[in-house]
Amino acid sequence: MENTPDPRLERARCLLDRDDMDLAGLGRAVGLSPSHLQRRFRAQYGLSPAEYRAQRRLQAFKRELRAGSEVTRAVYEAGYGSPSRVYEDGAARLGMAPLAYRRGGEGMEIRWSLVDTALGLALVAVTERGVCAVLLGDSEGELAARLQAEFPRARLQRVDAGRDEFLAPRVRAVAQALAQRRASVPVELVGTAFQQRVWQALMRIPPGQTRSYAEIAAELGQPRAVRAVARACAGNRVAVLVPCHRVIRSDGSLGGYRWGLPRKRELLAREAGREPTREGAARHA
Repeated sequence: MENTPDPRLERARCLLDRDDMDLAGLGRAVGLSPSHLQRRFRAQYGLSPAEYRAQRRLQAFKRELRAGSEVTRAVYEAGYGSPSRVYEDGAARLGMAPLAYRRGGEGMEIRWSLVDTALGLALVAVTERGVCAVLLGDSEGELAARLQAEFPRARLQRVDAGRDEFLAPRVRAVAQALAQRRASVPVELVGTAFQQRVWQALMRIPPGQTRSYAEIAAELGQPRAVRAVARACAGNRVAVLVPCHRVIRSDGSLGGYRWGLPRKRELLAREAGREPTREGAARHA
């Protein structure tokens, strides 16, 4: 039965904890074909073997940094062959992703502040691991209510970003990112395994390019999951840093955007090197 636990999968997971094995080698080690291993491993753990190994490296990288290691040493101790691999695996931006979904933010401590940005008023919320929400809106009350709805079980605290040494640089980096200036912002993505796979795929779309919901589903190996991909995009709490604005419909139309279609048009225009629309310019004047 497909849903029966397979001890070979647990053995594969343990091997990945110790060694950076490719799919073919891992399959030989546990007696499964690469395609069978890929499919069954994802079904049991919610990640492909490569994605699981990338997260394990990422955890090791964070442990080294927390222990006080220099960045270069942390890179190699975590198993990255070079500093560039950290970025290729998404650690620079995905660096604070949790492995498990925490429903409603239970047990999380979240500090937040407001900042005026090129896209209007933004609420930036952070945990000790990184930015967990970037919400765009028109008023403080609206944004505060959205944050409460997103994390109803978390402990929320509004702070003055200018006086918070952890929050301040992240707020500045978010403002730079929303203004289309390059910025590295650690984020904590709180969601299901499938949502996180979708959000990771979005973060691999280069600026100035778009993908359809169907293309994202196909990239994830689940071509029939187009609606699920759309729901994951709609559930993205981290505006622009997780670029759901780069996902459009197969017919080329924009589709939806939880922060409003005018912002989506403006973001895509800026990334394509075009002037923002009059509508967008008027909104932020």
